[in-house]
Amino acid sequence: MSERREEIQVSGMESKFNKIVLTILAMLLIFVGPTYIPYLMSDILHINYFASIGIGAALFIAGLGMLIYLIRKKVIT
Repeated sequence: MSERREEIQVSGMESKFNKIVLTILAMLLIFVGPTYIPYLMSDILHINYFASIGIGAALFIAGLGMLIYLIRKKVIT
């Protein structure tokens, strides 16, 4: 019996470079989003602290969503 390898075609994820860039972007959103972005926004740009924390949380959730998407599309195994 032969095993059939199924490849899921996802728009924009044909090359390894695109897969690597999307993975790094997801990791940056997860780790940098809730840590450095609120610091930069509140201390340097003088934006309200709670608004900067909210934006950091939104970036974290976006990073998790992107990570789950990449795992489901089998970009990250």
